[in-house]
Amino acid sequence: MNKRFLKIGLMFVAAVFTASIANAQYSVTGQKNNYISTGIPILQIAPDAISGALGDAGAAYSPNAYSSHWNNAKIAFAPKDLSISTTYTPWLHKLGTDMNFLYLGGYKRINNRSAVGAALTYFSLGEIDHTGEDGQHLGQFHPNEFMVDVTYSMRLSDNLALGASGRFIHDDITNGLTVEDQTTKSANALAADVGLYYQYDVDKNQQVAAALTISNLGSKLSYSDDDTDNEFLPANMRIGARYSYEIDDYNSISALVDFNKLLVPTPPIQNEDGTWSGKYENMADYRQTSSMLGAIQSFYDAPRGMGEELREISLSLGAEYWYSNTFAARLGYFYEHKTKGGRQYVTAGVGMKYKSMDIDFSYLVPTSNFSNNPLANTIRISLTYNIDKKK
Repeated sequence: MNKRFLKIGLMFVAAVFTASIANAQYSVTGQKNNYISTGIPILQIAPDAISGALGDAGAAYSPNAYSSHWNNAKIAFAPKDLSISTTYTPWLHKLGTDMNFLYLGGYKRINNRSAVGAALTYFSLGEIDHTGEDGQHLGQFHPNEFMVDVTYSMRLSDNLALGASGRFIHDDITNGLTVEDQTTKSANALAADVGLYYQYDVDKNQQVAAALTISNLGSKLSYSDDDTDNEFLPANMRIGARYSYEIDDYNSISALVDFNKLLVPTPPIQNEDGTWSGKYENMADYRQTSSMLGAIQSFYDAPRGMGEELREISLSLGAEYWYSNTFAARLGYFYEHKTKGGRQYVTAGVGMKYKSMDIDFSYLVPTSNFSNNPLANTIRISLTYNIDKKK
């Protein structure tokens, strides 16, 4: 087993949340997929059952304890003095794995114009057997990943806020295994998020909101001393909008939409004659591209031109209904083009408020490759504790 295969294999376990990846490459209108692979794919996963039930639409959702993930600027508009949330997600349980996703985060208001937030994300890949080239058992290890965030947000005006976050990332998917006389290592990285959030009360019954956020922009990941074999972080840009309408004293509805694009360069494609199509001369040239340059070039480097660039944008749609600000019902849809991963699924969920506690639940049903989609029946459970300074 070579080192490259071990790394890709373990990252595959962490990243296989789409049926398209599980089914490898296929043809769409005569074109093979050109999936953009990154390290730490868990950073792209909704950490909460609220947005998880809204098709992953969260950039412009009402400020809450999960705002640091979706748009850090929102916590400047947070309604409570202090809020703490946690989410538990059994990951890919349809495959019989023991992987788990845990999230703990929240915010604290400093004054009526600014707030701070923090979050811890932990992903366990369970227990994996390590075998050699001849099939001999070389032991078991427990690969894992975790991220720690800190956030500051402030209002620039009565309707606009700006947020910034710093993130430390630790990825230990090999536990220091030695492969072909080379010792692998855990990868560490630093990243930053910046966000803008705008909300406006049209009248006493209607509110609109818009959001723009750039996340996970930072250093690359290295799992060995070979600096030419580094992985990109899943840097991304998300644009979102929300419309909320209070029907009467007991009923209210909201509609949300998010557009998301990875700020990661698109890999070149090798042609049948051995030449390469795209911005990069070959895969070695692609891997040596810096994160910042790759983020800039990600808007125009697709080998198949602007049509492929547009296919790299995923769509999230969500709708939410509240009764008496006590019970919520949510529905969502997520779409990603087949040549770019092929995640397509419907989501649903409910939420309930009781005094200072919120509990939310979401459920995911894939609409692509339903029979063997590892995402099928994914559930998330979130708990939130709120403290209102007035009380």
